[in-house]
Amino acid sequence: MTESSVSATRRPRRGSTRIGSIETSSLRFRRPSGRHRLVFIDVEHGVKASRSRLVPVQPVSRPTTWQPEPVTVPLTTVDDAVRVLAGIRFVALTGAGISTDSGIPDYRGPGSPPRNPMTYQQFVGDEAFRRHYWARNHVGWRHMRRTRPNAGHRALVRLEERGLLSGTITQNVDLLHQEAGSRAVIDLHGRYDRVVCLSCSQVVSRSRLAERLDALNPGFAESIGAVGDIEIAPDADAVISATSHFRPAPCDSCGGVLKPEIVYFGENVPRARVEAAYAMVDGADALLVAGSSLTVMSGLRFVKRAARDGKPVVIVNRGVTRGDAHATVKVDGGTSSVLPALVTRLPDLDASGP
Repeated sequence: MTESSVSATRRPRRGSTRIGSIETSSLRFRRPSGRHRLVFIDVEHGVKASRSRLVPVQPVSRPTTWQPEPVTVPLTTVDDAVRVLAGIRFVALTGAGISTDSGIPDYRGPGSPPRNPMTYQQFVGDEAFRRHYWARNHVGWRHMRRTRPNAGHRALVRLEERGLLSGTITQNVDLLHQEAGSRAVIDLHGRYDRVVCLSCSQVVSRSRLAERLDALNPGFAESIGAVGDIEIAPDADAVISATSHFRPAPCDSCGGVLKPEIVYFGENVPRARVEAAYAMVDGADALLVAGSSLTVMSGLRFVKRAARDGKPVVIVNRGVTRGDAHATVKVDGGTSSVLPALVTRLPDLDASGP
């Protein structure tokens, strides 16, 4: 008897337990014979266990429930943003929209094609998904590596140098803030240039892995076509389909599964990183959101934190964001034009200022 054959009218009893190092939720079903079958489901790692056996769980699609709805924000101009931010120190929260002018498309901006990024559950639970991802990433990361910061990134550097910007929390993995010269940066969702083993936690550079993948798949990247002709996603994933013949590389230390040091959809941001970001927001007088639709809670929580504490929230983004209801100022525009305007028009802090 399988779990799917259990009558839908019988409600399982829920509990929790631990299998090895895995914290699980449990569902106890009553069989027609009166005996029970205990099934453990580890949602975060995408595996289930029956008795002591662990098997992959098919990933469950979790579509975003939030749909853009315009919210009226009284203050909408760069002048308004300057008045709110003048004389105080603020922290920036950036999203994919700040990197679009560097040639990296975003996920949800106006005109962006529909995307269905791989989830953590798919990656760890299915070898075919991993092969498909690594094949695409092997092409896409080359494009990511050759991108350069744009005027929006450089504007944040100027604001930091003048003491107006106390730090940047970025949801991007492209490292363009660091390349532009920003010093206080929290890479909330990780970085594309490192790879981690899910078994032994060894971290290696993406360039080192590229050499191994080239050796395992000679001519693969060239067979796909010029990188400039291939659509690239914000996580260095390339939109290609012929991946069945690609050979991923295991960890060269323990033979385990390698994963980019990037937080996937469905995966939790490390707690220490979240706390560091909260501390950055708590230590500032205001929050500047640049190029993020704030669709997922990973970024939205910092907007809610600032608003909860009565701090001004200035949002610069093309289109509606999920944080508009919390915004003090919402400038509907591109970061490459609005952020340099803030650099020009914001005054320096007074020596006796905050």
